Amino acid sequence: MSGTIAHPLVRAEQERLRTAAADRSGWPGAVPPAGVAAPTSVEEVVSLMRWAHRTGTAVIARGAGTGLAGGASGIDGALVLDLSRMKRILEIDVEEQLARVEPGVITADLDAAASAHGLRYAPDPGSVGISTIGGNIATNAGGLRGAKYGVTRDHVLALDVVLADGTLVHVGRDTIKGVAGYDLVALVTGSEGTLGVVVGATLRLLPRPVRTATISATFVDIGAAAAAVSAITRSGARPAVLEIIDHATLAAIDALEGTVLSAQGGALLVAQTDGFGAEEEARVVVAAISSLAAAVEWSMDEADADRLLFARRRALPALEALGRPLIEDIAVPRGRLATAVQAIERIASEEQVRIFVFGHAGDGNLHPIIVTDTAAPDAPVPPAAQRAADRIFALALELGGTITAEHGVGRAKRLWAERELGAEVVALQRRIRAAFDPVGILNPGSTT
Repeated sequence: MSGTIAHPLVRAEQERLRTAAADRSGWPGAVPPAGVAAPTSVEEVVSLMRWAHRTGTAVIARGAGTGLAGGASGIDGALVLDLSRMKRILEIDVEEQLARVEPGVITADLDAAASAHGLRYAPDPGSVGISTIGGNIATNAGGLRGAKYGVTRDHVLALDVVLADGTLVHVGRDTIKGVAGYDLVALVTGSEGTLGVVVGATLRLLPRPVRTATISATFVDIGAAAAAVSAITRSGARPAVLEIIDHATLAAIDALEGTVLSAQGGALLVAQTDGFGAEEEARVVVAAISSLAAAVEWSMDEADADRLLFARRRALPALEALGRPLIEDIAVPRGRLATAVQAIERIASEEQVRIFVFGHAGDGNLHPIIVTDTAAPDAPVPPAAQRAADRIFALALELGGTITAEHGVGRAKRLWAERELGAEVVALQRRIRAAFDPVGILNPGSTT
């Protein structure tokens, strides 16, 4: 580690270093950092950042390590700043419908705390039960409810951020509206720890829906299911949840759970409408897709909702049971979902790899999951799997989409992000980054 004086909060026990080396992405370049610090207060973060700035030590902010793009992976000589111990929900303001939290709060815990007051924290990433608010902010995480409620950035009102030199700043405000100055909250959200360390957040809460309707529809093939997504869009309905699952994934769920989903159709679409008009909107969705679907079922009952959502919730565990999943997250225009899925099927066949597709169809976000053998998570990605992933990223760009819709760029997708953004935008981003961190200690090698 750089410098001659160690900070009293920095630890270098081998087990801590090993744990801090990698996130869930399996990025093969991860190495144990030089040290780990687990502050419990803003003051400790300020002290650590001042020390790191003075000594030129690279800093990688980390929450629960659930990232899927290598953004929280260790690098040689770095300090990993583990913020998971800063996990207090400081306030639930019922009248203003907002929460003030520390970055280590688990996302599902915040939603549960809000629920006690009839409120909801709307973003719901797939890792909702284990990911932290700070990590969600760093990656601008999405989730199942993104089609209606957007991503994390849409629910962040203000942030407390420790800059690279240890300066503590408060950006944003506690009001729903406000246009004074640049939108630094939006800039920091999604910056993956390259502009500062988030140590506090003021988040927007919403009333919990008084009613929810859940719809499950099977289709002959994925093309028909994608056509149904377009039909729903044209209908004027705006489901809170609109998920698509391909036949290969349904078969994997059957293998794990003993179900017969794959025998019922070639693809599955699951939708939820919510609010006072949930039932009326559900009827609009059903009418829009009935001529395209092989079968449609819907219910207003909560127990039925759990049953109808079962397949989507078990999709990733089913694939994890088959081997090592490489979880990607492209997005394409919704009208091109069928084209994207069919092209991914061709890529799987030509590269002779197993690719399973499910995702948030309501906002065009697909998760092509490349499943390899059961090798260790830090083993190199097989060449065929890497070729398939690269072809999937190229496909997303060809269709007018993006190489990452919610997982972030991290280290795993840095070169592809540069290709998507273009040289001029990359240069602009680097100038912005240098303005926040002129020494270059914040998560070097990540993003662009």
